[in-house]
Amino acid sequence: MALEPGESVLDMGCGAGSIAIPLAQAGHPVIAADFSPAMLGTLDAGIEYYGLEELITPLELAWDDDWDLVGPVAKAVDVAFASRSVTTTNLKGALAKLDRTARRRCAVTMVANSSPRYDLHLMSAIGASVTCSNGFVYAFNILIQMGALPQVTYFGSPRRDTFDSLEAGVADFSRMLEHGNEDKIDRLRDYIAQHMIENPHAGEPGSKGVPQGRYMLDHVRKVRWAFIAWEPVSAPSS
Repeated sequence: MALEPGESVLDMGCGAGSIAIPLAQAGHPVIAADFSPAMLGTLDAGIEYYGLEELITPLELAWDDDWDLVGPVAKAVDVAFASRSVTTTNLKGALAKLDRTARRRCAVTMVANSSPRYDLHLMSAIGASVTCSNGFVYAFNILIQMGALPQVTYFGSPRRDTFDSLEAGVADFSRMLEHGNEDKIDRLRDYIAQHMIENPHAGEPGSKGVPQGRYMLDHVRKVRWAFIAWEPVSAPSS
C-alpha cells in the first residue's frame, strides 16, 4: 500500500484484526471496520492484549450501510483499503465509499481466479466445473469510469488443507462439489485416496490456529489475488 510513516488507515472488513493490529504496532492510527460484532469482539481482545487502545478505533460498519450516517467522514484517513473483504452486490458503491474516505490512496485485494473455497487442481483432476471470478476486472473498469488510474499487482497465496482420515478429507473437500458437481463424490474420494500423504506438521497450529491433521494432499492449493490501488478522485466535501 506504500504507506508512509504515521499515516492513518481505514481497514474495511478488518475481521479479527490480522492487518489492523500489525499496522497499529507499526505506528499507524487505524479505523478497523467490520459488519460482524463477533469479529469486532475478537479484535477488541487483541487490542487489549497488545495495548493498542490509542491506535485502533473499532467500528461496526457494513458496505451497504449509509456511510454518511454511520461511516467515517469524508477524507477521514490517509489510506483506505479492503483486503479480501469486498462482499457486496454494489461494487461501484463500495469502491466509491473507499474513495471518499481516503485523502491519498485506496486499495482493494480481490480474488483473481476462482473462489478461495475451491482447489482448482483437484477440481480439474476429477472433471468438475468451476466458475472463475471476474470481480477484479469489474473493479478495474469501474475505477477507470470513475476517472482513476488503477494499478494492479498479482500474487499467489498457498494453502494446505489437512485432515485426519480419508473420509474426513472427503467430507471436507465435498464442500466444493456444488452447482452441478454433486455427482463427482466418488471421483473425489478416489482422487484423495491416491494423493493423500503424511503431514510432517501434524498437530502443529495451522493457519487458523487449530491443530493440523495427519494427512494432506500431495500438491499445494494456490489462490491468485489481484491487488488494485489508486489515488482518490473524489473531492473533499465542503
